[in-house]
Amino acid sequence: MPVAAENSGGAGSLMPILMIVLLFGVMYFMMIRPQQKRRREAEQMQSSLGPGDEVVTIGGLYGTVTTVDDETVMLEVAPGVQTRYARPAIARVVKKAERIEQVPDEVEAKE
Repeated sequence: MPVAAENSGGAGSLMPILMIVLLFGVMYFMMIRPQQKRRREAEQMQSSLGPGDEVVTIGGLYGTVTTVDDETVMLEVAPGVQTRYARPAIARVVKKAERIEQVPDEVEAKE
């Protein structure tokens, strides 16, 4: 009888460890991974800001980007009124500005 008790005890002690590992796995895929994805998307959006983009700050202020530095963004919130914000303060881009791509002179000369 003692041999049977030892065998069932070994498999039973492994079950709580598997449940904890499973719980951490579910937490990773449900909470941590989506948060990392949102952070990457926000960083990419903030790094791609350019003059003419219409944006909304985290405070709800709408403005148009006039200049962009490494850490700051200048927004025109009214005609002639410019304010300076940190890049992370930009919550979302409402409308991207139309960017005119520079065509090399060689391509224009061939056509």
